[in-house]
Order: sequence, then C-alpha cells, then structure tokens
Amino acid sequence: MKKLQTILTLLIVCTLMGTAHADKQKKANQDTDAWRYDIECAGVGVDGTYMIKVWSYSKKAQIATEQAKKNAVHGVIFKGFSGKTQACPAQKPIARNPTLQQEQSDYFNKFFSNGGDYMKYVLSTASEVEKVKVGKEYKVGVVVSVAKDQLRKDLETAGIIKGLSTGF
Repeated sequence: MKKLQTILTLLIVCTLMGTAHADKQKKANQDTDAWRYDIECAGVGVDGTYMIKVWSYSKKAQIATEQAKKNAVHGVIFKGFSGKTQACPAQKPIARNPTLQQEQSDYFNKFFSNGGDYMKYVLSTASEVEKVKVGKEYKVGVVVSVAKDQLRKDLETAGIIKGLSTGF
C-alpha cells in the first residue's frame, strides 16, 4: 500500500512539474513572438561566426535567458547589429527583405519553434548573464556565438534568401 501511495505521489509531482514547464515555455514563446530584444557586437568570434550580446526582455529573468539563443539567431537574420569598434564592426542583417519573415512565415515558424533548426547555429553561450530590473520586467544580457556563414548558406539552399553571387 505504501508503494502505491509513493508511486501516486511521484506521478502527481511529475505531472505538476510538466504542467509548470509547459506554462513557462508558453510564456517564453509569447515573449519571443513579440521579438523584443536588443543586439550588439560583443567581440571577435572565430571565422564564420558572430559573437553578439543579446538583451532579451521578460517578466522572469530565466525566461529571457532561455530565449537569448532564439533572439540571437533572429537578430542575425532580420535586424543586424551595432558595432563598438573597428575590430567589432556593425553588421547588416542576412535578410535584406524587411517582409521576409511574414512572406516565409511557415518556414520561420518551424525554424524558431522550440528545439527548432535555429539551435544548429548557436555555437555557444556565455555562462555569465547580466540582469537589469527595468520597471516590472528584466532586461537580460547574454553573449551568444552564432554560425552566420552556415546560417546564410542553409537559408540560401532552402531558397529563403538569395545568394550573394546572384546579383540584384
């Protein structure tokens, strides 16, 4: 009888934890759907990569930290980023078409889904995280390394963007 109670208790706890995680992920996705973040050069990465700092916003600091990877890849594709010095210059976005995300919404919804293909281009994230309380939410800064050359190549291969050699 005690074993049955223990098993039932564990089952209930696991169910509650799963529900809490699902709610947390839903909130993270809502925050990301608004694409509220800032992005800047954070240093020189290895060839074919960008080392960028992403500032994500959320009411919970942990959610903003988790979404930094998704925001970093989104920023490289659609926003570009400011630079600090000549060694860390500003970069234009990979996508030159400002309406590309809407035009290719099916592709990008899948691409940026939880565990989606965007994760292939996140090479590393810094363990050090900056947190700033801004009103009722947090602004969280994370340094992320993004494989921009591979990202561009894969987007070209998928026919999402035109190659640099195709002309105007």
